[in-house]
Amino acid sequence: MISVRRRGAARLAAAVLASGLVAAGALFTADTAAADDAPPSQGGATATLGGLKTFDKAVIHENGKDQQVGAGLFEMSVDNGGSIQTYCIDLHNPTQSKAKYEEKSWAETSLANNPDAGKINWVLQNSYPQVNDLGALAKTAGTGALTEKTAAAGTQVAIWRFSDNAKVDAVDPQAEKLADYLEKSAQNLEEPKASLSLDPPAVSGKAGERLGPVKVHTNADSVTLTPGTEAGGSGVKLVDKSGKTLTSAADGGEVYFDVPEGAADGSATLTAQAATKVPVGRAFASATKSQTQILAGSSESTVSATATANWAKKGAVPAVSAEKDCAKGGVDITAGNKGDEAFTFELLGEKYTVEAGQSKTVTAPVKEDQSYKFTITGPNGFKKTFSGVLDCKTASSGGGSDTPSSQPSAASAGGSTGGDTSGGDLAETGSSSNTPMIAGIAVALVVVGGGAVFFVRKKKAPAGQ
Repeated sequence: MISVRRRGAARLAAAVLASGLVAAGALFTADTAAADDAPPSQGGATATLGGLKTFDKAVIHENGKDQQVGAGLFEMSVDNGGSIQTYCIDLHNPTQSKAKYEEKSWAETSLANNPDAGKINWVLQNSYPQVNDLGALAKTAGTGALTEKTAAAGTQVAIWRFSDNAKVDAVDPQAEKLADYLEKSAQNLEEPKASLSLDPPAVSGKAGERLGPVKVHTNADSVTLTPGTEAGGSGVKLVDKSGKTLTSAADGGEVYFDVPEGAADGSATLTAQAATKVPVGRAFASATKSQTQILAGSSESTVSATATANWAKKGAVPAVSAEKDCAKGGVDITAGNKGDEAFTFELLGEKYTVEAGQSKTVTAPVKEDQSYKFTITGPNGFKKTFSGVLDCKTASSGGGSDTPSSQPSAASAGGSTGGDTSGGDLAETGSSSNTPMIAGIAVALVVVGGGAVFFVRKKKAPAGQ
């Protein structure tokens, strides 16, 4: 079964390897790592995967084999309150148990290069659970009686045909009719906007000025605005254009960091938070390589976003942010400079200069499934580190292994849902026959790390020990 789950195993092994190397490196760079700033959040909902909850059976036809799997709705619990339902848009990539997910734009996922992304959104808007009158849905689609399970399965099958270009059929005849109807009827719809974002996520300027504006984008009626604890120590306040203190804002509202003239060079953060329903069609991705999902339904949920401000009395005053760009196959690093001198930074061995009052975006190329970590430094101790994994392709579009798995991922299976009609093993939820191999890699890294510690201590030991 190792060859069947090659992509998931390779991804998880790579993650374990990267974690081990980072841990080993921390022995020698702990002071530097402690000084790194966390990258600003692009905003929206964050959630924890609960599992596949409402599903029926489907059959994947690939490489001359038929594999039966579970197909339907996942559920996630939203941080700080709320829940969401999602469908899979990354068929051959497994989920990780209790994986953390973040709301993302299509540009940061495999949907960036998918001409049928808008059709997936149409399917979501016109099928279960958005259309929860199953009688009406069955009549429109001409399917015959549908249950929640068969409606979810038919919807997932239609989505897989667009997201992964998969040859897949629902086992239940009514679910299959629904999938066919959705596939044939789908039209391209626009990408939904984020539940909450702050633009730009980083600003800069001189002490004594109002830094910004940071514009609020949200579908909530109102968002609360909270300055970071460091703002109070510097006397920094959140205000509108006229200087009036702000504690909340609506969609389109503009927020400024009001920095006192005598404030020492420094930085501050702003957190915006609201309760709203996340728009259907928003993508959800995980930094742990758990399969990418797309939102099908949402309760009233907590969403948040952060922005940072950096100021100084003179010289270059940078503001730096980062965002994955799947269309370009990399990470966009955007640097602005509101100081009175040029700001020069280094990225992947190249130097870039941003003149005073200007901004520049540089795309750092990153290979698919590759971990990245970029640190941008500047004057007055300025330092921003951006890290993650580029996950922009499904297996069927060329991501992961060169030969896509002939068996769907454990995440798609949803438990014991049937068998491989060609004699292969059933996809299993939450486990893999590659686990011993991955565990072996982890043990090896622990041994290497332990050896490094021993070597350092041995070298420092007095003579004779």
